[in-house]
Amino acid sequence: MERDEFLLKTGAGIATAVTAPFAGNFFVKRLSQKNMQVKLVRNKEGEKLNVLGDNMTVKLTGEATDGQYVFIEENNEPGIGIPLHVHEHEDEIFRVAEGHLEVQVADMKTVLGPGDMAFCPRAIPHAWRVVGDKTATVHLSVFPAGLEEMFKELSQLPEGPPDMGEVTRICGEYGVKFV
Repeated sequence: MERDEFLLKTGAGIATAVTAPFAGNFFVKRLSQKNMQVKLVRNKEGEKLNVLGDNMTVKLTGEATDGQYVFIEENNEPGIGIPLHVHEHEDEIFRVAEGHLEVQVADMKTVLGPGDMAFCPRAIPHAWRVVGDKTATVHLSVFPAGLEEMFKELSQLPEGPPDMGEVTRICGEYGVKFV
């Protein structure tokens, strides 16, 4: 039996025949409506922020991705971390490039090494901390964009021990709560 004949007899051909002409147009139209341009970011480029000790370089902002996501590189010494918290609006992916990162997602806790990654869905408590004896480089992707604005606000707080009331207030405005 020929492929086309098989698809038609199984019903899959009907679905393909009906949707295929429209699928291509849908994706072309969707992409052409986006307000995105090609953006090249060199290794040392990006907006550098210190967010409560977390050294971030924002490589791609929501403005560059039409609100779809944010891409951040984190470079932190052992001991640096963020306590257990929940995002109301965003999913996050942490991918370790160098060093080791202890992550907790819900009740699961593990150590990630180079090449390992963790997906932290919104509404699931998660935390992370650099472990071991060397700096960790972690690539953080946040979906959708917007959280970079919270990071910018937090980076403007005075140096020294943070005023957790102010940190909690700022984070709360973005739907992030500590647990």
